[in-house]
Formats: sequence, C-alpha cells, structure tokens
Amino acid sequence: MFLVPLALTIYAFIDCLNTSDEETKHLPKIAWVFIILLFWIVGPVVWLIAGKDRRSAAGGSGPGSWQRNRRQQWVAPDDNPDFLKSLKDDRKPEAETEEERGRRDGTNPDDKAPPAS
Repeated sequence: MFLVPLALTIYAFIDCLNTSDEETKHLPKIAWVFIILLFWIVGPVVWLIAGKDRRSAAGGSGPGSWQRNRRQQWVAPDDNPDFLKSLKDDRKPEAETEEERGRRDGTNPDDKAPPAS
C-alpha cells in the first residue's frame, strides 16, 4: 500500500519536471511541483488529470499515432521528390557550362563522334 502512492508521486514529479512551461495548464510549473510533493496522494492524481496538456504534437490520440505519423515523414532519398529535384537542379549548371565550352571550341557536347587519334 505504501509503494503505489510513492511510485505515483515519483512518476508525477518526474513528468512535471520534464514538461515544458507551455504544456502546463492552470498553474505555473513550480506550483505543480509543490502540489505534487505536499499533497502526497491527491497531488499526483490532480497533476495527471488536469496539470498537463495531453494532446499529442502530431495531432493523434496517443503515442501509436504519433509514431505512425513520424514514420511517414521520413522517406529514403530515392523516394523523396524534393531531393531528386535538387539533384537535377545541381546538375543543370554543369550541363550549361559544358554547352558553353562546346560553343567556344566549336564542338557540341551532344556529338557522339569518337575522338580522333
């Protein structure tokens, strides 16, 4: 009977300390710490129910939906259209400079003629 309230108090205390100031509701964070520690059984329960904004940042209802949304954000470079577009954009200036060199030399970089020996 002694371990359950103690574990609940320790959990609520650590959760309160790890919570940012923007996510605490109704009272400042320091007030929640005092409530959790002074009101041994009631304080942690009140913190868990009303002290913290429990909505997930990803818009889901729990950690499972957050992880699913998080996995969808990361894609391999081969599947990422923005990355592939950036590669094409990086290559365009090189191709333009080759064409300019060919115009100055009188050769066309698209010509596939074998080099003369």
